[in-house]
Amino acid sequence: MAKANMALTKVPMPERDPKERATCFEEVAIGYTSEMAQEEATRCLGCKAMPCVNGCPVGVKIPNFISKIASGEFEEAYDIIKTTNSLPAVCGRVCPQESQCEGKCVRGKKGEPVAIGRLERFAADYVRANGGKKTAKAEFNGHKVAVVGGGPAGLTCAGDLARLGYQVTIFEAFQAAGGVLMYGIPEFRLPKQIVQEEISQLKEMGVEIQPNMVIGKILSVDELIEDGYEAVFVGSGAGLPRFMGIPGEALVGVCSANEYLTRINLMKGYLSEYDTPVIRSKAVAVVGGGNVAMDAARSALRMGAEHVYIVYRRSEAEMPARLEEVHHAKQEGVEFLTLNNPVEIIGDENGRVCGMKCIRMELGEPDESGRRRPVAVEGSEYVLDVDTVIMSIGTSPNPLIRSTTKGLEANKHGCLVVDEDTMKTTKDAVYAGGDAVTGAATVILAMGAGKKAAKSIDEYIKSKG
Repeated sequence: MAKANMALTKVPMPERDPKERATCFEEVAIGYTSEMAQEEATRCLGCKAMPCVNGCPVGVKIPNFISKIASGEFEEAYDIIKTTNSLPAVCGRVCPQESQCEGKCVRGKKGEPVAIGRLERFAADYVRANGGKKTAKAEFNGHKVAVVGGGPAGLTCAGDLARLGYQVTIFEAFQAAGGVLMYGIPEFRLPKQIVQEEISQLKEMGVEIQPNMVIGKILSVDELIEDGYEAVFVGSGAGLPRFMGIPGEALVGVCSANEYLTRINLMKGYLSEYDTPVIRSKAVAVVGGGNVAMDAARSALRMGAEHVYIVYRRSEAEMPARLEEVHHAKQEGVEFLTLNNPVEIIGDENGRVCGMKCIRMELGEPDESGRRRPVAVEGSEYVLDVDTVIMSIGTSPNPLIRSTTKGLEANKHGCLVVDEDTMKTTKDAVYAGGDAVTGAATVILAMGAGKKAAKSIDEYIKSKG
């Protein structure tokens, strides 16, 4: 057994130089070497209570796989992760570990927690770099299930059902499966080749993926059931952007972060050989303070903008974005205008954005979210000189599926209503999870919902005899 490493800090993650990376879409974090991974793995105390596992929505056996890395058994570590997590290379890169597994780590009480996410990424990348592993196809059990949406929730549900022998078909609206992993998260955080390689393992397990299938238009959920699918999982995400409702939002040069990132990521707008129309800007204002806002701002820099501003109505302490993403954005040159709120977008004589009127804010009493409510400072208006405004203030589920499916209920926010224990909707044989149920949330929470739904679908179909 390796000697325990009682260092109070994590082994640093090698990264590209900020000035270099702000001009390209190459991945920012380079990844641990084998030596770095083993050194970090020996910081794990192997707690019997395993609080870190309780913090993982998909229940990865964290101390077990880290122990294997510490002893140099990297493929064995990967095998342990894969028993509960279908997308380890993805989760190792984009999960908010600081509020989940690492947030529960005992080592975090007197220093930094073990770098669980970095070690998960290392194990997945090691196996991929050394030829990968073939995924066994389970014997068909005679039942078939439809999955609507090929994002994190749908992929996880499909993978778990395929392991149990179900014939699973994913109906994906876009030309490539992956959901937010493909259209939302930029290449410099999550290379698309990695996403597709993890999806290819599901195909090896027998999962069929039908792209360009907009359920609710081409086929309805009811028609899927009529076609012999014994259960349907809806993991269609939350891709409908929200806007502020302020004057000027219809001007040329205003778009949602969803649209902007989709054009860059899924439609390869960052590559010169692709003829994808993308706004080319000198000065960009990104309104919002979440991870998507950081992704949009950092992408705008890489697309050639000279100035990129994050405009957020609360203080930096209230920002929902991961600390790592904020840190990287600042390193790369994104300017933060916190305690500022847009009140109007200004256009020129051609109907294009030429500025944004903002008002300064101060924090008042906490609101229903527990964060202090921002209050406008009277007489503090000013104009920010920008030619592009990207709105990143949240998304909601597209109403198409619920409006074309009888008996499928949604709440006032447009999210599908489910039983939280089983992920069953109000319609018989139909289950749902991910952003379609919660609204915009994290990749790993969507995966956890897909996992829970797969278990419930299996129990439901078996109960029918």
